[in-house]
Amino acid sequence: MHYSSVLDANLHAVPLNNIIKHHIPKQRLSQLMQFARHDPIEEDLFQFCKLLQKNGIDLTQIGITGSILIGVHSSSSDIDLVCYNRAVFYQCRQVVRDLISKEILQGLNDVEWKESFARRACDLSITEYVWHEQRKYNKAIINGRKIDLSFVDDKKFNGQGNYQKLGMVTIRCLVIDDTYAFDYPAMYLVEHEQIVSVVSFTATYSGQATKGEVIEVSGALEQDESGVKRLVVGSNREAQGEYIKVVSAKFG
Repeated sequence: MHYSSVLDANLHAVPLNNIIKHHIPKQRLSQLMQFARHDPIEEDLFQFCKLLQKNGIDLTQIGITGSILIGVHSSSSDIDLVCYNRAVFYQCRQVVRDLISKEILQGLNDVEWKESFARRACDLSITEYVWHEQRKYNKAIINGRKIDLSFVDDKKFNGQGNYQKLGMVTIRCLVIDDTYAFDYPAMYLVEHEQIVSVVSFTATYSGQATKGEVIEVSGALEQDESGVKRLVVGSNREAQGEYIKVVSAKFG
């Protein structure tokens, strides 16, 4: 465990001189697309990526991560893809939405949503969880296998300052900018008398809200060196008691 003075938190860390190999998602996907597939998972990945290509997606901006990246996948593994270009990520979500509507891909069924909810162990009801997730279009099923899409900005982010924790709070606020809703960390600029942004370090709350929606947020209040406050969700791995949920729309 490493104490980060930037985030005022203990984090898992590895000393740089202990790193012996860097697995590169883009390179791995390129290799899998060029060479013969050796198992059903790689074939499902190939089929999905061909669907993306057919719909105008630039695969050079996408990589494969998770167990497939390091070659330890099993017959029950999911397909975890990461986009390194914001426009490509949003195009992928639209393609997934269209392919589900055409029944070329499938959305998650009730059992699969329950399994996903159980893995996240988040502080939402299952109804709230599924309502938020279904409109993100970053998950789908191909040949009975789950696909997850995520986004990583390929440009270095230099806006991080030092933060001090001030305690746990729950607020309601209006989202005024959702440009970075799917980033890591996800960030929502909000209209609130004290807080300028809501930040999530847990994937559960990426893409959770859109501009113009009122959200309820429970998390750790933090303040930077200049006195600017933000609310952080996912201040620890479990994020127990922390959440983001839309309250300006009806569930179900």
